[in-house]
Amino acid sequence: MKKKIASLLLVGALAVTAFAGCGSKAEESVGPAGEATEEKEKDASADELTTIKLGVVGSIYEDLWAPAQEALKEEGIDLEIVQFSDYNTPNNALNSGEIDLNAFQHQIFLQSDVEANGYDVETIGYTFIIPLNVYSNKVTSIEEIKDGDTVAIPNDVTNGGRALKVLEEAGLITLKDGADFSPTINDIETYNVDITIQELQANTIPSALDDVTAAVVNGNYALDFGLKTEEAIFKDTSVDEEEYWNIIVARSADLEDADKVETYKKVVEAFQSDETQKVFDETFGGYFIAEGWDQDLLSK
Repeated sequence: MKKKIASLLLVGALAVTAFAGCGSKAEESVGPAGEATEEKEKDASADELTTIKLGVVGSIYEDLWAPAQEALKEEGIDLEIVQFSDYNTPNNALNSGEIDLNAFQHQIFLQSDVEANGYDVETIGYTFIIPLNVYSNKVTSIEEIKDGDTVAIPNDVTNGGRALKVLEEAGLITLKDGADFSPTINDIETYNVDITIQELQANTIPSALDDVTAAVVNGNYALDFGLKTEEAIFKDTSVDEEEYWNIIVARSADLEDADKVETYKKVVEAFQSDETQKVFDETFGGYFIAEGWDQDLLSK
């Protein structure tokens, strides 16, 4: 069953009761015009919150960011999660000002998108890395994949390139010497197993597992579709490569505003917390690996 995760922000409503003939209680809870002063204070506090819209791809991010959302309330920041259904739109939405930040991609994907579209955005902090594992509904080990089988990979350049590296690690292919950091199918030197590599949109790959022999699945979509790490027939080993660490991104123009920089620092710090680590470990069984939390990119 496809895993649906929703993190609801709970805002407590203060009930004010006036007791007739009980002067001290009435004075504490009711203003001179009969209005609840506590309610007024609550509304004023809500009005003072700074809203920051954060673009993500995949419902699991709502759980991952829930501790930060709660912590940021104390800092006067309302972090609003904005969901996108694919990887193609969040950077465009950020660049155009529809959102303030996004957190869905790694550095290679960002660089490729910036080069292709001329976006003026940049990394302000690191979040985690998710292994890019191989899953199958038809075989139970990578060694069972044989000539003529089909293996699906993401069709975007950066995740597709990382997927090809995973297939090389798994022994299915050999890439050419000097292949780009994000290789393409044209960079395959040898098919060690005569497989067909099918490129599909990353968000559709989990639902295509019945139609292919195996597939390299992006971690957020794997979790959304209920694919467990232990079910992978091959596990990614590239987690130590910084270019694959997931990032928080902002518009470059906003980083000229000292007040926005301070707000964004609070967002980054709120994510890079012990409470977020607990979500990694306890909710997702260590599937997410914290990376780059010791780097302060906004002070450079």
